Amino acid sequence: MSDVLPPCPECSGTFAYESGDLLACPECGHEWSPAAAAEAAAADVKVVRDAVGNVLADGDTVTVVKDLKVGNSAIKVGTKVQNIRLIDDGVGDHDIDCKVPGFGPMQLKSSVVKKA
Repeated sequence: MSDVLPPCPECSGTFAYESGDLLACPECGHEWSPAAAAEAAAADVKVVRDAVGNVLADGDTVTVVKDLKVGNSAIKVGTKVQNIRLIDDGVGDHDIDCKVPGFGPMQLKSSVVKKA
């Protein structure tokens, strides 16, 4: 096992200790397998795909694939947006946080962009 043990998945306690092949939390009494915790964490990872199915990641550059009306103007097709950040808590189903040239910071849906 490693020197630094992960916090308890139940109570987030930091005093976990090894008990045979399991890890145990003295604060809430929960016992868990480190391998199962790692698999569960990997399963919780959300994959964000663009309009054509490419997987997006933080820092990618994307291109807008359709005109987006913003107030009295519009973000035109082909506008490049650099250094995107993927978010889980966006408004509605907006999952990209970025700065659009000429418009400033905003959130976009991954369904209206294509990886550049």
